[in-house]
Amino acid sequence: MTAPHPLVTRARRLADDLLAPHAEEVDQGEVPVGHLTEIRCSGLLGLNAPKAYGGAEAPGAVVRETAEILAGACCSTWFVQTQHHTPVLTLAKGEGPVRERLLGRLATGDLLSGVAYAHLRAHPRIPVRAVRERGGWRFDGKVPWYTGWGLNDVLLLAGVTDTDEALFAFTEARDQPGLRASPPLRLAALTAARTVSLDLDGLWLPDDAVALRTPHTSWSATDRLRTVNANPAVFGIAEAALALVDEETAAPLRARLTQVRDQAYALIDEAKPHEHLPERLALRTRSHALLQAATTAAVVTGGGRSMLLTSRAQRLAREALFLLVQGQTQESRRSHLDALGA
Repeated sequence: MTAPHPLVTRARRLADDLLAPHAEEVDQGEVPVGHLTEIRCSGLLGLNAPKAYGGAEAPGAVVRETAEILAGACCSTWFVQTQHHTPVLTLAKGEGPVRERLLGRLATGDLLSGVAYAHLRAHPRIPVRAVRERGGWRFDGKVPWYTGWGLNDVLLLAGVTDTDEALFAFTEARDQPGLRASPPLRLAALTAARTVSLDLDGLWLPDDAVALRTPHTSWSATDRLRTVNANPAVFGIAEAALALVDEETAAPLRARLTQVRDQAYALIDEAKPHEHLPERLALRTRSHALLQAATTAAVVTGGGRSMLLTSRAQRLAREALFLLVQGQTQESRRSHLDALGA
């Protein structure tokens, strides 16, 4: 039997010793800096980063397994740290001074990054516009969702240019001239992840802060290929919920969950990203249906105790609702609604 990847072992240890024992407490408060310090030191923030910059260049299966483990233990902590991987991948695929300045520090956990780009999915509506100004770029508009405020060091901000390009640039994750954060939003789940909205009123960033410029159509096509796949966090939370249920109830649900996971991951590993899109989307939708069944079973098993905010089953059920809309596109929304009406 092959030994687990070292990063999987570290993720499991963090989950068992730190994240899961405090998950209900975190859910009612906020993600502790200490949790993120342990993740920074674990090497997990460099999962996708090139080895030349201090990262692990871990296989996709390892990336997915660590996501399942962390999300199943404490979804709020997982959600803060998962934002970090998009900036790392953006820099790893790019070039220019910002890559050399930030990639190594992001790969080793010296810096933790968040992302502010989901609003690009609202196109042709443009919530954030980037305009050329003074040898750099001026950002104006509103970012509806930004996770990890007060926890992240830097953020990767996206806007749309006058030529309909998606432009991504780094800045410090703090209030500054042209950038102001709202108070943390009160959400039905994952309030602990410190999600805010960002008001942009003339935020100016220099050219050497730009990590990517690409036609919005190109970015959207790539984003679609990524969001059409099943989310590993769904499987992690479903497994955590089934651990609260008697084996007679859990066994058939776990078997169906394993089948969907195996099929979804096989498509990711064995097919080209643009192939089998309807099948991928159907598996994504099925994974959410099984997550809802698993968390409902956990709530029913817990009975009246499940209504307490300290209930693990109730927390997992709310996190399942959150994952229904996290990373949602018009395509995934339509697929889910069609499945519910079938």
